[in-house]
Amino acid sequence: MGDRNKSVTKTIGILTSGGDCPGLNAAIRGVCRAAYDRYNMSIIGIANGYRGLIDGDARLLKPEDFSGILTRGGTILGTSREKPFKSRNGEYDADVGKDKVEIIKENYKKLNLDCLVVLGGNGTNTTGYLLSQEGLNVIGLPKTIDNDIVGTDMTFGFHSAVSIATEAIDRLHSTAHSHNRVMVIELMGHKAGWLALYAGVAGGGDIILIPEIPYDIDAIGRHLLKRARDGKSFSIVVVAEGAQSVEEAKMDKKERKKYREKTAKPSIGYRVAREIEAETGMETRVTVLGYLQRGGIPSAWDRVLATTFGTAAAELLARGDYGKMVSLKGNEVGSVDLSEPAGRVKTVPSDHYMLDTARSVGTCLGDE
Repeated sequence: MGDRNKSVTKTIGILTSGGDCPGLNAAIRGVCRAAYDRYNMSIIGIANGYRGLIDGDARLLKPEDFSGILTRGGTILGTSREKPFKSRNGEYDADVGKDKVEIIKENYKKLNLDCLVVLGGNGTNTTGYLLSQEGLNVIGLPKTIDNDIVGTDMTFGFHSAVSIATEAIDRLHSTAHSHNRVMVIELMGHKAGWLALYAGVAGGGDIILIPEIPYDIDAIGRHLLKRARDGKSFSIVVVAEGAQSVEEAKMDKKERKKYREKTAKPSIGYRVAREIEAETGMETRVTVLGYLQRGGIPSAWDRVLATTFGTAAAELLARGDYGKMVSLKGNEVGSVDLSEPAGRVKTVPSDHYMLDTARSVGTCLGDE
């Protein structure tokens, strides 16, 4: 066991917030094993994200709590989408009649925490940054299957989700071929298309639609009809849930929301399927992968990344280097200031090599 006196931080709180994904438990284990074994820190596990910090739902974690969880999906701490800053203007927690952020600050002190470690996506790390502005010590870890966190090249959970989505696309190929159909598969990715782009290329998608490139149904129709003329009797269309048409891209946020509620029922994949049938007359079916993308055991790569991020967080804790988010830049694991990812989304840039890769193998991205 390491020398506790060598660590600036003596007691930490740890929570997972937002959507679950493969690799969370591996990251929890990485943080806790290094913090406990190397620096003898006391670790307080906080249940159900920021909601647990409001409710005071926390307990001391012992080695047996974070042992044997490397391969488990989900999170042993539980999660929620609680956003304590969202309704701060004059609104209070119904149960206690106080401002949620003030309650969090009080419970942070009651638990005698030196730092709060938060594992999550954009919302989680943004909240972490805002809490740091309120005087709390916070360290963040980037988790999301969308890979859309600014400040890191990769998030843990992304690789596993790409593998799951790719396998689903692979399975749809045989059905599409057998029935001579167009198969639309809808993947997650509300604002960023990383998951659909990578899984689409890995699975040999014929068309990939992502939020960053508004699609033209005429271009999609031309591509599918050309494939049919070339003797290709089926096609796979990969659609990110945030994909939008050229017409939608011209609308303001309010108009777009109204239009989407009217046309994209029950979800965007179904609208794209209806548009394809109307444009080409081809029989089209839809698969929405949904929560399957976030479930199951993490890939080997995500286990390594999550563990590495976790141990890197423990090093920051030992030095007292707070207000940071662990990150991966190239092959180097380091950290960025929590202000960098706060309130921002990392979208696929127009010059990203994966877009050219997709086009080079004949994939239509809906724009030409």
